[in-house]
Amino acid sequence: MFQVRIHGRGGQGVVTGAEMLSIAAFLEGKHAQAFPSFGSERTGAPVVAYCRIDTKAIRRREPIMAPDAIIIQDPTLLSQVDVFQGLKADGYVLINSGSSFEELGIGEIASKLRPDRRVCVPATEIAMQHLGRPLPNAVLLGAFAGLSGTISLASVVAAIRDKFSGKIAEGNINAATAAFKYAQEQLSAMEAA
Repeated sequence: MFQVRIHGRGGQGVVTGAEMLSIAAFLEGKHAQAFPSFGSERTGAPVVAYCRIDTKAIRRREPIMAPDAIIIQDPTLLSQVDVFQGLKADGYVLINSGSSFEELGIGEIASKLRPDRRVCVPATEIAMQHLGRPLPNAVLLGAFAGLSGTISLASVVAAIRDKFSGKIAEGNINAATAAFKYAQEQLSAMEAA
């Protein structure tokens, strides 16, 4: 079973992102579940959503305490919430930021992670370019597909089309595709270094 924990703030589409991730997995013939965990239900408050993906039926329903991957939609949470809690040693980390892990003040944590399993992607900026709004959720799903290979970009695109329509769907698809390419370029640059 592959388990993903998504950290963000209310209003950033954290829950929708987890739902689209589960739809993408389902479209690939996998079993998936997505569910949120709310504290204070208001815009700007920290929000966590979870997604499990497996090749067989998923019976577990509790929060994910030992994720295989963490997606951080808002880098300000790095100093407020222990977002790395329980992350498996070979886990994936995707952060919505144009800054490096060192610039974010988490270079020591990053040094313990496999370089090919961690990347920062300026998802908010990519969303602004393609959507005109700072909604990083679908953008990060594209980047996650590029980083992990757990789901394909084609499945992310199909999940976006399942959730949205018209200009909103097309903008999110273009943004997710740009983030997929960005993540892959970052990984290629690390390999070349």
